[in-house]
Amino acid sequence: MKKSVLLATAMVALAGSMAFAQEGPTIGVSWSNFREERWKTDEAAMVAAIEAAGGTYVSADAQTSPTKQLADIESMITQGVDALVILAQDSAAIGPALDAAEDAGIPVLGYDRLIDDPRAFYLTFDNVEVGRMQARAVLEAAPEGNYVMIKGSPVDPNSDFLRGGQQEVLQEAIDSGAITIVAEAYTDDWQPANAQRNMEQILTQQNNEVDAVVASNDGTAGGVVAALTAQGMEGIPVSGQDGDMAALNRVAMGTQTVSVWKDSRALGAAAGEIAAAMASGTAMADVEGAQAFTTPSGAEVTAVFLEPIPVTRENLNVVLDAEWIAKDMLCQGVDAAQVAVCQ
Repeated sequence: MKKSVLLATAMVALAGSMAFAQEGPTIGVSWSNFREERWKTDEAAMVAAIEAAGGTYVSADAQTSPTKQLADIESMITQGVDALVILAQDSAAIGPALDAAEDAGIPVLGYDRLIDDPRAFYLTFDNVEVGRMQARAVLEAAPEGNYVMIKGSPVDPNSDFLRGGQQEVLQEAIDSGAITIVAEAYTDDWQPANAQRNMEQILTQQNNEVDAVVASNDGTAGGVVAALTAQGMEGIPVSGQDGDMAALNRVAMGTQTVSVWKDSRALGAAAGEIAAAMASGTAMADVEGAQAFTTPSGAEVTAVFLEPIPVTRENLNVVLDAEWIAKDMLCQGVDAAQVAVCQ
């Protein structure tokens, strides 16, 4: 009898300790999709940061559907999350989710993509600067000739931030006549297959008279390189961003000029930390490093911007030293005599 009482007491104590361990905030994360390689890296860092803050991570994958994303967020609000992190599939369609979160008193963090609303904290890398970095690298490699601009998703504000930064850098060369933008296209859902199809059509229209391509991320760059390779044109300057493994290998191979690396481990960790802080009552303006940012609509949101790094053949050691990619993966199929880090 005494043993049973002791056992029951121990179980109650254990249950109490488990409940205490789960008393931290619950952070609901709505992902637009998991098609891109990088989101899994972002997620792992985010989960680790939330758990380090004593919180619990729950998530949903909208599978590129704005309608499903709204339903996912409504479900998480009903479950009683303490903060929301939203990677918006369609930033213009996310308003009802913000209304519901506001009604429930739940803070919202717009992750990587702008939600053009002061009710959502904005956390991202400086995407205008990413666009500048892409254009600088391509312009250095091809200071003259016909340029193609392969943009991102038409419903992602980052696409136009990137395009604005690219234009800033290219404008002088355009004005002088050194370069001519002969075509540009948005890429639905940022999908490589869509970018490849667009590039194939452009090459046909231009009779392959293309000297450089400013592609807005590594996925679209992959589609572009596939289209160029099919025409025997691999090796002309092509930009990208995200530091995808395949893209960094292309940089080492010489079929992609630059991948602007945005260490998504840092972004994911920052999101987890900020969301946990806001769930615990920290005001947006009191988040470390927060600044005011005026959106394209003229709204003022509270934001934190992380710094990107352009990675070319000359500084591939940056991603190796950071253990972002293994050397064998980076250097697969590469002529080591051409790339210092592969020797």
